[in-house]
This record gives sequence, C-alpha cells and structure tokens, in this order.
Amino acid sequence: MIDIKFLRENPEIVKQNIRNKFQDRKLPLVDEVIELDAQARGAQQEADSLRSNRNKISKQIGVLMKEGKKDEAMALKEQVARDAGRLAELEASESELQEKVKTIMMTIPNIIDPSVPIGKDDSENVEVERFGEPVTPDFEIPYHTDIMERFNGIDLDAARKVAGNGFYYLQGDIARLHSAVTAYARDFMIDKGFTYCIPPFMIRSNVVTGVMSFDEMDAMMYKIEGEDLYLIGTSEHSMIGRFIDEMIPEDELPKTLTSYSPCFRKEKGAHGIEERGVYRIHQFEKQEMIFVCKPEESPMWFDKLWQYTVELFRSMDIPVRTLECCSGDLADLKVKSIDVEAWSPRQQKYFEVGSCSNLGDAQARRLRIRVKGSDGERYFAHTLNNTVVAPPRMLIAFLENNLNADGTVNIPKALQPYMGGKTKIE
Repeated sequence: MIDIKFLRENPEIVKQNIRNKFQDRKLPLVDEVIELDAQARGAQQEADSLRSNRNKISKQIGVLMKEGKKDEAMALKEQVARDAGRLAELEASESELQEKVKTIMMTIPNIIDPSVPIGKDDSENVEVERFGEPVTPDFEIPYHTDIMERFNGIDLDAARKVAGNGFYYLQGDIARLHSAVTAYARDFMIDKGFTYCIPPFMIRSNVVTGVMSFDEMDAMMYKIEGEDLYLIGTSEHSMIGRFIDEMIPEDELPKTLTSYSPCFRKEKGAHGIEERGVYRIHQFEKQEMIFVCKPEESPMWFDKLWQYTVELFRSMDIPVRTLECCSGDLADLKVKSIDVEAWSPRQQKYFEVGSCSNLGDAQARRLRIRVKGSDGERYFAHTLNNTVVAPPRMLIAFLENNLNADGTVNIPKALQPYMGGKTKIE
C-alpha cells in the first residue's frame, strides 16, 4: 500500500505507475482518494478545533461558577452541548472517510522498481540468465504422472474419489522423494543462516488483507465457513503476519526465516494439458524464505534470495533460468519479482518452479510492522519472500531431468543421504 502522503504529493507518478501496470480502470481512484483524504483531514481539523475550544470553555465555566456568574456559565454549557453534537458528526464523518480512503488505497498498486520491464502479461516477461545446459535425451520422456505410476508412486483416481480433482496420493519411493526434497531444502536454508519455522496453517482476515491484494485473495484463498479464518496459500502469509503491530529494534534486522507448510489454493482459471497431474493442484507443500530488513538493504537481499533457489536446483542437476516479471505480471503489492523456471526435457521448454518478490514496505504498512532505529527514528520495514522449493512441481523437474533410458531415476549426491543412501530409484 502506497503512503497516502506520497500519493497526495505525487499523483501523476502514481497514475503513470497504474498505466505501466495496464490498470487504467484504476486511474480515477487517484483523484477520488485525494478528494476523500482532503475531506477527512478537513473534518479532523474542525474536530480538533472543537476539542481545543471545549477545553478552553470548560476552564471558563469553572471560573464563572466560582465568581457566581451562573447565567454566563450556563450559556457556555449550552454552547459546549451544541459543539458536542457537531463533534460527534465530525468524528463519524472522519471515520467513514478514512475507511473509504483505506479501501481505495488497498486497491492502488504499489510503485514498481524502475528496472521492471513494461509489459501487459507474463508473455512479456524477460529472460535474465540460464544456469546449466538444457539436455534433451535421445529417448522419450513420459508425462510425469506416467513416470510416477511406473514406480507405483501416485494414485490420482483414489484422490478424486476422496477429495475431487486437484489432489493426489503419493506413495513408496515417490512419496519418500517428496519428503527428501523438502528435508534437503530445509537443511540447505538452515546452512545459509536461516531460522527454521513451522507456522500456523490458518490466518485471520486482517492478516490476509495485510499480505496480499483483494484480487489475489479472491483467486487463491479458501475461507473456513463460520469463522474468521483462511487456509494459507503459502507460509509467507502467516510468517509475515507474525510481525503484525510489532516495533522491531533495528539491530535485530534482518529477520531471516525459512518455513515449511502445506499450501491450499483455489487455482481459479487453471486449464490445459499441463494443468493435470501434480502441476497445478489445490494442496501441496512448500519450503519458503521470508525476509524482513531495512529499506536500503532489500535490493541486495532480493538478488541473494533468488540465487539460493538457483543453487538448490543446480545441486540436484536441474537446469534453470531466471525470468524478470514485467509490470503487468506483478501482483499489486510487489515492487519487483523474478521467477525461477526449471527445464522440462519432455516439453522442450522451461516452467515456473519458484518466485522471488520484493514487496517494499507494502505489507509492513498494511500490518504496521515498524522498525525503531538506534537514533529513535521509526520507519516501515521491507519484506521479501522466495520459494525455496515446492515439491510437486519440483518432482516434475526432478524426474524428467534425472530419468534414464531404462526407466530408473538417478538420485543426485546432495539428496542421497535423505533417500537412505540410494543412488537410483529402480
């Protein structure tokens, strides 16, 4: 969420940012929020004046009563009563106007970084760099669920009967591989100096609106009927939420956390051949990075975070590339985002396996996460998040890139301790 003072003083910058994100329908909101903000501040100033005047009159009434000037004192009391009615009106109006301002401000997109390429959607994202040589074997790579079924490692039919489409049973060596990847990712991040966490898997609505836009919320979140609780779509939601209303001493930054959780998503609009199997599902598990830092340090840490994901995938012999998300592909709270994509030998293309985002102070402003500097200065923190690994998609990349012609799957050296020393899945 943008600082209202910044919007008030720089309306054209905010409008150009909206144009850059191809959300022209939101352009009138800038002028609307400026007008509502002016009305709210006007009501506040008048209310403050009435409160100040009330205090002065109260003192005058006390003096008049001591002097025996009862009639004059009663006249002033009548004025206080009239002012009290007006004050109540102003306070109600101010509260209503401020709520309208807040609602609109939460729909106006954050100011994107100047380095972000301008584009309408993900088709205009820009490749940045490739890591590892994409290999196409001289034998056919089956669909990932076919590979899993050869090992009796997945049961989609049973899952449909139990929960419907978008769910799965993993079993045997495939289930073990899933757990091994998660455990390896956990230890990988601990070795990088991150603190391991397991967060709540449900959060309240005030946390939901603090960490994501209304559009994302509608497309992703499952609501618990009859309760003010939502299932998390990623552990970032509850991990950032843990700092709500906190004043963090500056010398405690940065907060470097890595969290494991199941994730639950509606996945509205999922379709096409690559949406079947375990590519796009309603329930999966993920290891995440969460970072809270000083504003001036967030660009540096942004680059470090996505590099950790690249390093993890390369340690499992999976070629990857990074893709800079264009303006139209950025969620409203994001300042800058890079996707990590893994090579798919079967599809002969890369597909997304993780995303690293710098949200500036947007989440901190919504959740009131502030920092107290050594000089007493108070300011909003910057928050970042990045996927370490999400095993369902990771399994696709892993199986395709480590499959042998005889149908066995190689286990890279880094993962072997987590697979009981196995070098192959037979």
